[in-house]
Amino acid sequence: MAPNRLHLGVALDGAGWHPAAWREPSSRPAELFSPGYWTDLVATAERGLLDFVSIEDSLTIPGERHGPSDDAVDRVRARIDAHLIAARVAPVTRHIGLIPTVTVTHTEPFHVSKSIATLDYTSRGRAGWQVRVSGTAEEAAHFGRRTVRDLTATEIAEALASGTHPGHEHDLFDEAADAVEVVRRLWDSWEDDAEIRDVATRRFIDRDKLHYIDFEGRFFNVRGPSITPRPPQGQPVVAALAHSPSVYEFAARSADLVFVTPTREAGPRPVSDQVASAATRAERAGEPLRVYADIVVFLDTDEASGPQRLARLNDVAGAEFTSDAELFAGSADDLAELLIEWSEQGVDGIRLRPGVAVDDLTAVADRLVPALQHRGAFRTHYPEGSLRALLGLPTTVPNRYATA
Repeated sequence: MAPNRLHLGVALDGAGWHPAAWREPSSRPAELFSPGYWTDLVATAERGLLDFVSIEDSLTIPGERHGPSDDAVDRVRARIDAHLIAARVAPVTRHIGLIPTVTVTHTEPFHVSKSIATLDYTSRGRAGWQVRVSGTAEEAAHFGRRTVRDLTATEIAEALASGTHPGHEHDLFDEAADAVEVVRRLWDSWEDDAEIRDVATRRFIDRDKLHYIDFEGRFFNVRGPSITPRPPQGQPVVAALAHSPSVYEFAARSADLVFVTPTREAGPRPVSDQVASAATRAERAGEPLRVYADIVVFLDTDEASGPQRLARLNDVAGAEFTSDAELFAGSADDLAELLIEWSEQGVDGIRLRPGVAVDDLTAVADRLVPALQHRGAFRTHYPEGSLRALLGLPTTVPNRYATA
């Protein structure tokens, strides 16, 4: 295997992806909403030389993706803003990419554009954005501007069986695609050299290098330009989580990275083939869509094996943990072999979801990464450059509005 071939990121969600993670001795539940907790997690990921951390967020409390919230109090029932977490950790990190989740359904693309561009400045070119739609009545009620009905169990089951958007989510993903297009145009609405800062002539900007985007669509009419200069990366990295062919098509239209959830039995190749077909249907041009496979991990520690830890968490929760992504419970060496195997089956990288954030992220940095390095499959130091460079994306992105 060629050295440094594997790309590896991590998805952070509160105390961890297992609902009982906050009850583990190392989980620091009293600090979940403190800056120190998040800076420590991201510092651990950076110590492990990971490509990026993505930070989960939504407009509802943690729980089931569809349907109303329940009254359970034995799990973390609150969130803080993922973008603001990324903004907090940006100045105290140097290399790792920062990809917060930002919902587009009830959020104006002008605001998203400005926020992610600002993060790209504060992180010195390491910003990304995971796009999320909001499809529940509960989330819509927070805003009161539109009515969204909850899906029935039958509609959800039929959508899962057919691999399409359930019900009204067709419109939500069309709206999301328009939102991403508006954001991308706003990032380009300032040419790279629009700021001239000429004190003698009293000209801070060259007005001829600011451009109206004049976007007119079904969901948005945005004139522009942005009030924030073009981000350092030109186009910060856009990502999306997808579970079905229709969402793969959205990712192919709008994103640079797509996070997918293959099963261990089938491996990632069938999903990669579906993503490629979706890109063809979407008539994607230019850079191919990068495919990252998600895995929830419970790794061996000095105190207990991964399976023992998972079993204990399930006992505490009173139910077996299930996920949209594959579960792995075991040693770092066994996980390293699985990741290498998957990287040879058509995925560009792996995104790990730590079952318990503190414990499993530490095991990733201290056990998994050395196991991959020993196999010549992962870097031993960070290269200089932006998040785009780290991910192998073009670092020079032409501005669609720039003149010769």
